[in-house]
Amino acid sequence: MGVLKRTPLGRVGTRRDAAVGLRRVTFMAYSESCGFYDVIKNLTILTDPLFHDVRPVKDTRQTTVVTLDFTLYAILDLDMKFQTLKTFGWLAIRWENEYLTWDPAQFCDISKISVGTSSVWRPDLFVYEMTDEDKSPSVNFLYVLNDGQNIRLKPMMIVSTCGIDTYKFPFDTQTCSLTFGSFMHPVNEILVKAEQNSSVVTEVSKKAFASKGDWSLVRIDVESHNYSHANREWSQLVYKITIERTPSHYVVNLIIPACFLVMVDLASMFIPMNSGERLGFKITVVLGFSVLLLILNDLLPSSQGTPILDVFCMVCLIVMITSIVDAIFISYLLEQSEFRSVPRWVRIIVLKHLARILAINTKVTNQDYKNEEMYSTRDTELQTPTFASKEGDSTESELLKRILLEMLKIRQMMNTTKKEERKSEWFMVAFVLDRFFLVVYVITVLTMLCVVLIVWSG
Repeated sequence: MGVLKRTPLGRVGTRRDAAVGLRRVTFMAYSESCGFYDVIKNLTILTDPLFHDVRPVKDTRQTTVVTLDFTLYAILDLDMKFQTLKTFGWLAIRWENEYLTWDPAQFCDISKISVGTSSVWRPDLFVYEMTDEDKSPSVNFLYVLNDGQNIRLKPMMIVSTCGIDTYKFPFDTQTCSLTFGSFMHPVNEILVKAEQNSSVVTEVSKKAFASKGDWSLVRIDVESHNYSHANREWSQLVYKITIERTPSHYVVNLIIPACFLVMVDLASMFIPMNSGERLGFKITVVLGFSVLLLILNDLLPSSQGTPILDVFCMVCLIVMITSIVDAIFISYLLEQSEFRSVPRWVRIIVLKHLARILAINTKVTNQDYKNEEMYSTRDTELQTPTFASKEGDSTESELLKRILLEMLKIRQMMNTTKKEERKSEWFMVAFVLDRFFLVVYVITVLTMLCVVLIVWSG
């Protein structure tokens, strides 16, 4: 007969009853160790404020390695005026806490728990290019693995500086950097490394990229280097994001209308020179082109570099304004035909040499002279005074009157012919100069257009 003992349940029994009760308590204790709370309770440093602010290494000479993995999700905005980039992405941070370890076999194979971020030490990482306060969504939890690895998954909304090069606008490609590093700990204390290489980061980001605006993702280059200052070095991890502008909006709303206005202004050179409509038409085209320049000025940033598109538009505007001056000058030349003849040096330079270069025939054909003579003779007959014959006039007197009448006709015919020749000569000078400016106009625009296309395709 066994010895009577008081069991943990408070009743008297045999040794066999005591053994059964002990096994029951052991089973209950074992079953209670299968919860996350048991793991956290086992990790006593989670409740010790001392370990929250101290780098979790057992030897201070040991470096804490922090690995990052960044995935770009969207380009929210690229402010070209202030040259800032607003991005949204996912950041995974991994580091080791040597004091947060346990044996999963003692806790029902629990190898990962989630705890509040304020319960453990976290590396003081920040983005060097950030210019605005952190407006990222708040995620206040992280994973702790049984081998001491801490993993923090964090969505990030970053507003950072970005040097924008608009020389090839709107076919430009921009490269903006996001530099992650510790603010306080130098490289001998915290080493920042990339978890994935550039090709993997680019592939994953392209699959996750959800921005359908003006920019498309080209690639992401991952580089690591050290930053030196005041005889100390800090470890940095740089993500160089290369994005490409979608130019269709600017081509349809800016480039094509500008080219059409240049073509219309070029076609206005074929409006008759002596018509006053040419000058008014050209002024209207220049006003429309000025509106496009105002739109272009709003789109471009205030930077030192000048876009090649801006240079092209300014050259076209200068040529258009020069064509207005040309139209005014041509009108002035046509007015000179009423008062003076063409100077000799103008005949030599314009009608002889310049006309030969432009392959313009300045000689008036004989048929043209005949037509002008018939026209002049008809006008002379209408304007020549007549002498009435009186009775008693002799035959000699009648003959003299006829001779005088014929001489007056010849004189008026010569004056009219000379005036028409003078007008024709001034008209030919104006025509040669107008066609010379047309050739210069076409060559200038085509040359500038070729330069722009070469720059855009390069």
